[in-house]
Amino acid sequence: MVGSDSGTGGTFTAPAETHTFNGILFDMDGTIINSTDAIVKHWHKIGKELGVDPSVILQTSHGRRSIDTLALYDQSKANLNYVSYIEGLIPREYGADAVEIPGARSLLASLEHIKAPWAIVTSGTRPLVTGWLDVMKLSHPQHLVVAEDVSAGKPAPDCYRLGMDRLGLAAEERRAAVLVIEDSPAGILAGKAAGCRVIGLATTHSIEQLRKSGADWIVQDLRSVALTSECVGVHGTIQVEIRHALER
Repeated sequence: MVGSDSGTGGTFTAPAETHTFNGILFDMDGTIINSTDAIVKHWHKIGKELGVDPSVILQTSHGRRSIDTLALYDQSKANLNYVSYIEGLIPREYGADAVEIPGARSLLASLEHIKAPWAIVTSGTRPLVTGWLDVMKLSHPQHLVVAEDVSAGKPAPDCYRLGMDRLGLAAEERRAAVLVIEDSPAGILAGKAAGCRVIGLATTHSIEQLRKSGADWIVQDLRSVALTSECVGVHGTIQVEIRHALER
């Protein structure tokens, strides 16, 4: 991992930095797990039902709510009841096709151990997210923001603003020190628009896309994100070390 070429002439060799945050908000797919193979199979199935080329759907579906994607092709299916149903089937039907992002399990376990304020903020529905966490046997957050909770999905900042509210970070001085961890341009844009600092993971998109979206740091995966021994936890702050980031 260390020093690997990014494909754009840069390397993941930036010196380690330690920053203090009041909370951490994670995207789900591409950030905690990679369910790309499962999602591809899912959209092939849905595309066949809709009579739409799944490759066309897949060009714009990542990081977006399924309800917003379906609205482009069939308004009758762009409702939360249908979306929750079909997404709830994905972990059950394609559970073997997902893998955890390197470093995710240990980072989430560390946050839980110190009872730090963190949440998952995702474009997926609740059945999809909880289904994957159960199948992968990963830590469940106390707070979760899902597709059903907002009227406008990423890149709108609504979901991350709601995530901060659910962490109890209503005061602006506390909201200004929140870390978002994302893999998609839409998610990075949402995090930045909400006033957060954002780590972009180079797990599903190109370095150039992450840069253009405004990520504050770009790393290869969650092995580059760790809590320091000075982490306080509940009602305190979280000290996060970011290492092996892409050189600016």
